Amino acid sequence: MTTTVRQMLSVGGAVHSMPPSATVYDALRLMADTNVGAILVMEGDHLLGIFTERDYARKVVLKGRNSKDTPIGEVMTGRLVTIDPTWTADQCMALMYEQHIRHLPVLEDTKVVGVISIRDAVHAVVDEQRFTIRQLENYIQNS
Repeated sequence: MTTTVRQMLSVGGAVHSMPPSATVYDALRLMADTNVGAILVMEGDHLLGIFTERDYARKVVLKGRNSKDTPIGEVMTGRLVTIDPTWTADQCMALMYEQHIRHLPVLEDTKVVGVISIRDAVHAVVDEQRFTIRQLENYIQNS
């Protein structure tokens, strides 16, 4: 049993995004209202980058920038690591670990279909392990 990104996305919610001209303040408001740690920066259907809580801390607060005057396009992470829906939770966790990132935009062809967070991947792996443990317990009890 290996959980795929497609399966994780079927449980998840909507993709939250804003244009690069939106302010950091507006992005933070959306993140707070939707309880997410990152939003995609998009121009129409075109993915430009991602804006995360880490971007806010390092590129806005520590540099003394004003959240209401700074466009997210100036402080977003533009070097994106993306995946497709066929990836597994284990693969996602390994990639996030290697790249020191917490969010992976999911593209099907060139269309954004979701975002997987480290929390999503960990949750899927833990669920898989619980399932395996239950299977082993049932096997032992019935042997």
